[in-house]
Amino acid sequence: MASLRDLYLAKVGQTSKLSMLFEVAYANECTIVDTKGKSYIDFNSGISVSSVGHSNPKVVEAIKQQAERHLHTMVYGEHVQESQVLFADLLLGQLDNSFDGLYYLLTGTEAIETAMKLARRKTNRFEIVAARNAYHGSTQGAESLRSDKQYSQWFAPLVPGVRHINFNHQDDIKSITKDTACVIIEPVQAEAGIQSPQPEYLHLVQARCQEVGALFILDEIQTGFGRTGELFAFQKFGLSPDLVCIGKAMGGGLPLSGILGTQTLLGVLASKPALGHITTFGGHPLSCAAASASLSYLLEHSIIDSVDQKGAHIKQTLERHPIVSEVRREGMMLGIELIHRKYMKYAVSKAIENGVLVDFFLFNDKSIRVAPPLIISQEDLKEGLHRLEAAFDYAHKRYAK
Repeated sequence: MASLRDLYLAKVGQTSKLSMLFEVAYANECTIVDTKGKSYIDFNSGISVSSVGHSNPKVVEAIKQQAERHLHTMVYGEHVQESQVLFADLLLGQLDNSFDGLYYLLTGTEAIETAMKLARRKTNRFEIVAARNAYHGSTQGAESLRSDKQYSQWFAPLVPGVRHINFNHQDDIKSITKDTACVIIEPVQAEAGIQSPQPEYLHLVQARCQEVGALFILDEIQTGFGRTGELFAFQKFGLSPDLVCIGKAMGGGLPLSGILGTQTLLGVLASKPALGHITTFGGHPLSCAAASASLSYLLEHSIIDSVDQKGAHIKQTLERHPIVSEVRREGMMLGIELIHRKYMKYAVSKAIENGVLVDFFLFNDKSIRVAPPLIISQEDLKEGLHRLEAAFDYAHKRYAK
């Protein structure tokens, strides 16, 4: 009989030739167990998705209760579904009247695509400005925001009208003009290896957008739901974006995304033409029930209050290692930059062998991603760091040879 691995390779579409081929048996809290029974401490959270841990009991119970009531009934926007309404009310209630509307979608990429459409429709302008070394998704429109031409050329022609600026370069801000429909930017550049904004940089981008009449759109798909130490990074940095794209941790482990904005601005998609964006599974009732449970758990247990302390502990522990050149941090999303790129393959593979799951970045080949579930205990954090330091020791010895 063929093994699970063999069937996976033979039957399931592959995203690369370098799959981890990690066979998951089950996951609970901050632990993932493979089919051989080996346990791993999760220092990745599925790229910042599993913020309240794996199989969180409150989330699982909400899923069960909703599944017993109903699943999909109609495309988003046609039926009034309680789980959608309750989550929107709960989330918007945390935003101090910053926004009064949530437009539901399915994936982060779809949120970006919809924001692009909305901006062009609202402003009647064509140009979209994005930052270099940012990742906003892999569909044709979102891919067009990517500055890595060596990658995106394989999918040309891309959506026209996209221009790029350098993140944290104030001089580039003047290239945002009255021809610009919107600026789409991450408050913290994630795939560049966790690059935080310099003081006032995002405020200057926002002011320039207001000056020329362009929409200021934040991609908080990775930073949202407590990852930076506040519910959203725009709150942490004191910003007032026109739209915020959200996803990943939003659904508590289920697929869900959305756009935060005013009802007036989001309403642009409802007329001229009607059905300006249609999404079959956006705001799926199961995902919305899970989202309410996940957000309630974060709030009721004051999970976000401990994020900065835990992130600081990770930074202080790892930055003292001799192969680490820099640790960049925003809350509990960290980029651990190594002195030499050749350390990377040894450090990451050994970390996984040691039972701690870490990951790479798309646009920084010298840094390791560390982003544990926000609920991680001090015990698991200490043990995970011990295993990761041991992997760094191993990489140091291998490279020295």
